Amino acid sequence: MTQIHTLRLILGDQLNASHSWFSERDDGVLYLMAELRQETDYAPHHVQKVCAFFAAMEGFATALEKAGHHVKHMTLDETQSFDSLDALLKALIDKHSVTRFEHQLPDEYRLREQLRLFSASLDIETTQLGCEHFLVPDDALNQHFTAGKHHLMESFYRKMRKQFDVMMEDDKPEGGKWNYDKDNRAKLTKAELECIPEPLVFANDVSAILERLERHGVETIGLASSQLLWPVTRKQSLALLDYFCQYLLPKFGSFQDAMTSESPHRWSLYHSRLSFALNSKMLHPMQVIHAAIRAYRHPESGISINQIEGFVRQILGWREFVRGLYWANMPDYSTMNALGGARKLPEFFWTGETKMQCLKQAIQQSLDYGYAHHIQRLMVTGNFTLLTGIAPEEVDAWYLGIYVDAIEWVELPNVRGMALFADGGLFATKPYSASGNYINKMSDYCTNCHYKVKEKVGEGACPLNSLYWHFMERHRARIAVNPRAGMVYRGWDSKSDEERDEVLEQAEHYLSVLDNL
Repeated sequence: MTQIHTLRLILGDQLNASHSWFSERDDGVLYLMAELRQETDYAPHHVQKVCAFFAAMEGFATALEKAGHHVKHMTLDETQSFDSLDALLKALIDKHSVTRFEHQLPDEYRLREQLRLFSASLDIETTQLGCEHFLVPDDALNQHFTAGKHHLMESFYRKMRKQFDVMMEDDKPEGGKWNYDKDNRAKLTKAELECIPEPLVFANDVSAILERLERHGVETIGLASSQLLWPVTRKQSLALLDYFCQYLLPKFGSFQDAMTSESPHRWSLYHSRLSFALNSKMLHPMQVIHAAIRAYRHPESGISINQIEGFVRQILGWREFVRGLYWANMPDYSTMNALGGARKLPEFFWTGETKMQCLKQAIQQSLDYGYAHHIQRLMVTGNFTLLTGIAPEEVDAWYLGIYVDAIEWVELPNVRGMALFADGGLFATKPYSASGNYINKMSDYCTNCHYKVKEKVGEGACPLNSLYWHFMERHRARIAVNPRAGMVYRGWDSKSDEERDEVLEQAEHYLSVLDNL
């Protein structure tokens, strides 16, 4: 037996086969991957999320072993006696008398701090490396982001386009415009509904994982299935990428904000659903961008520039931007509550049992699949929690747990910054608040809703309408300074005192019965 001299830790979201660690084989290096209660229990996770990470970790461990590396993959059965990652690491270091401990920098502040403190407590050599995944590495983040300062995503995105020469013609954007977002707000017509492609899903057997979770009493949320539809290997991830480029990208941009309840594929639509593969690092972001651009450039693709630009912006712009914002402002970011949200999250967020059709669709889909697209997250569930003043920590826990792709670096800025405006404007220039009119414009949810989207007051009036004005009124001092809000308030102020009071009273009633909406 070769003496183990180095222990290297691989976390569940560090499944990067191209990492420099794996360029050489050394039997004296032991790679550790472990299922831990520490990671299943810090939030109530969706069962499909836990299964996806555990299955992907097991597959990655097997692939490393086949490549000739020395790997120790431990299930919950084998780690149950360890109450923390620290305890497990210390036991293995002592058992093998290793002289060196190495880890990749975690992408969550919680784990990064834990491993920093653990490494400092050891009397052996320790090393930390970057994860070699993101386009802006850790040591370059401070060139783009400053703590406590508002940053504009569009400016960052343009810098990334130039830096990585993505869809550029000399120093100008391809097509003459940087952003085609105005072309990407189409609503799905009846004819379009019939053309939505069937999603590519997988049938990964996770029955053994489900049995383990039950045996160890791990509490989860959402719908469980022994056949997991999410990609858990690099091969499956690449297949999903290819499928997106061929069948979904041609209409992705146009319908990326659309929502429907009328299609059997309403949960998938034209979205790539690559976020789990990306966030677990089975795919590299530039690999995804290049694949999409190759498809766009194919002479028979039929992909217009607004489709590809909208997708590139999500990967090259938003994804890198939220990570930079996260690391520039942690740990303070996790406690920001600029609007003073304090209410509890309504019980129907855990059941989907609400008369509001928009919320019912978005929440039930999330419970069934561990997935919802960005507009459902921002403008349905996010908008509702913003308007009703839900405590940010309540909203954080829900988003972090329910989505298969949710890791704190991406969840926290999107929730505290974009959805809740809890960071006071570090992320967005104004709150993303909307009435029922927006939902009606971008979806068919309102057609079969218990509530009337055109009504602000009275029995059956859409709750979003009065809640919107209640929100705008109570935060007027903060919002009205934004020039774009002026027209909104002029319309509100033109109403009589009686009309305004009636709307605000309607909202107060709804706020008093949130669980029953």
